[in-house]
Amino acid sequence: MTVAQQGRFAGKVAVVTGAASGIGAAVARQLAAEGARRVHVVDLAQEAAQRVAAEIGGAAHGVDVADPDAVRSLFAEIMTGDGRVDVVVHAAGIDDPVAKEHIYEAAETGEPVDVLSRLEDSTWRRIHAVNLDGTFHILRESVRAMRPGGGGAIVTVGSSAAFDTLVGYPHYASSKAAVHALSQSVAKEVIHFGIRVNTVAPGPVDTAMAARTPESVRTRMNEGAAIGYATAEQLSESITYLASDQASNVVGAVLLSNGGRFTV
Repeated sequence: MTVAQQGRFAGKVAVVTGAASGIGAAVARQLAAEGARRVHVVDLAQEAAQRVAAEIGGAAHGVDVADPDAVRSLFAEIMTGDGRVDVVVHAAGIDDPVAKEHIYEAAETGEPVDVLSRLEDSTWRRIHAVNLDGTFHILRESVRAMRPGGGGAIVTVGSSAAFDTLVGYPHYASSKAAVHALSQSVAKEVIHFGIRVNTVAPGPVDTAMAARTPESVRTRMNEGAAIGYATAEQLSESITYLASDQASNVVGAVLLSNGGRFTV
């Protein structure tokens, strides 16, 4: 049987964060379906991660990516058990449902959006701790694990909100813009070790996170000529392309996957 018949990820050991639901779960399923020897399903929601892992024959890990020690222990455990890491997809991230409610209130009353003046320090820090610091922790440990094996592929999940910022979402937009810059800087550094780093920047995706978006805001996002909300499976196709050998010459890219809402 050829590698093409086995799948693009035949024999690979993969790590997917945020894999208990949404984009991460779709990626974990696709990696397993395309031949990955083991898929490590990583999420703060451990029980949900265990369900996805059981479905695909993977291994579940309950980890908060904002905790550097937890991420370090995760990769140490994986290296002890599997001896290598070939593919890492970092899909873990959070938004702010409270800010979404403020946006909803403004849409309903016709008043200007007022999020910044009500934004708590703790919320600002948590958004960046998960979205930005978590990306740093995953990138660092991924590179440490991949270098001895001669390389690998890492895909981070940013957001089109880094370019087309949503009014009332300064903390989310800034955290994702930083993810893009961080990933591209690391990409230039680690390609010399045979490690490719790329980023997918989704527009609206129909996930549990998106379900918290007020309907008035969702309606505005679906207006115009652009394709509306994407599915998690559509994002998975973009992500697994970047993680595969088909993208062997793609390094430091930020792939817009937003249905034509805008280009850069």
